[in-house]
Amino acid sequence: MSDYLPQFFPGDTVTAVTSAVVTAGQMLAVSGNNTVAATAGAAVPYGVAAVDDTVGGNAITVFRTGIHLLAASGTINAGDVVIPAAAGAVQAIGSGTNYAQVVGVAQAAASNGKVSVALRIA
Repeated sequence: MSDYLPQFFPGDTVTAVTSAVVTAGQMLAVSGNNTVAATAGAAVPYGVAAVDDTVGGNAITVFRTGIHLLAASGTINAGDVVIPAAAGAVQAIGSGTNYAQVVGVAQAAASNGKVSVALRIA
């Protein structure tokens, strides 16, 4: 009988290779085979970049749990469910949104273009 070990367990923080330039604090999505990039609208979220990658193609740390201060797009109120927006930001969920896109829940209303979000990435 052979043994099996997961690559990351529990998976709170993982390492991923970027396929493009990313900035610390941006929401990331899978962009290709074993790569991630800053999210655009309608992306399924993967996690939050822990560091900058100014050239792309490097392995970086990605946070998949926790509470993070993220760039906000549009009006977000405390308790709103948020989803990815352009350039790695987040926005309040809209009607007809695919719930696979849920990033988490806003802890407070967005202020000065930032919002505190408790991640709920599947």
